[in-house]
Amino acid sequence: MKSTFHIQRNTQTHWVGDGFPVRTLFSYQDDPALFSPFLMLEHAGPTAFEPTAERRGVGAHPHRGFETVTIVLDGEVSHRDSTGALGSVGPGDVQWMTAGAGIVHEEFHSEAFARSGGPFHMVQLWVNLPARDKMTAPGYQSIGVAQIPTVPLPDGAGTLRLIAGSWLGAQGPARTFTPIQVGDVRLQAGHSVTLPVLDGHTALALVLQGRVKTADGAQADASELIGWRREGAGVMLGAVTDARVLWLAGEPIDEPVLGHGPFVMNSQAQIRQALADYQSGRMGRLD
Repeated sequence: MKSTFHIQRNTQTHWVGDGFPVRTLFSYQDDPALFSPFLMLEHAGPTAFEPTAERRGVGAHPHRGFETVTIVLDGEVSHRDSTGALGSVGPGDVQWMTAGAGIVHEEFHSEAFARSGGPFHMVQLWVNLPARDKMTAPGYQSIGVAQIPTVPLPDGAGTLRLIAGSWLGAQGPARTFTPIQVGDVRLQAGHSVTLPVLDGHTALALVLQGRVKTADGAQADASELIGWRREGAGVMLGAVTDARVLWLAGEPIDEPVLGHGPFVMNSQAQIRQALADYQSGRMGRLD
């Protein structure tokens, strides 16, 4: 069993564009080896927006060298990118975008959500790509709520929506480049679950709602991140109150991480090339 090594807290909110008030739990500017294969995790909300006729969100911007995973809990986000992919993700949906060799995209509140306003809550995760796949063709996976299997947890502890990876005979729909688990866990107060993670793999849990505790007595509240040591297999998570948790586990990528804004590569030369390719339009454009 893995032991807890830290609880990550960030009470500072900053805006991404004018549509996403986020708290960054970690980024590649921290110790990237600590969280590998994950590069960044941002928790947006929960908050509420008033109705508006304006577009709220982030305009066209590039990425290269990793994947972005957007998990919507409340509200609705519309996406458009330079490959021609477009669509909206609402409560329970997931958008899994592979930037790979380069992509330009925009993210705004959907027109319907902007008109109605209401509660807004989402998470965005950046997942690193190994060097062999940094320049893979960009791609887009639109994963609807109906595609995500819900696995009952043992002893009536709750449920796990499996977005990526496998457990208890279920397979998450997301296609990944390295072994990763991503799950949306709901735990009943007073119950606990042992979640699967291999010895040597990274294990993280972002509390979305409620309060949880670990086997060694650490407790975390909403918008706090639990990290476990890599030694040992499996982690225990208990619910002090009814709770919802984003579960992340994966095989570390033991390679250099060099990032510059929306580009994450393995060398400064590759970062310079990414800047040149974006500025020249070789990553595509949004019309």
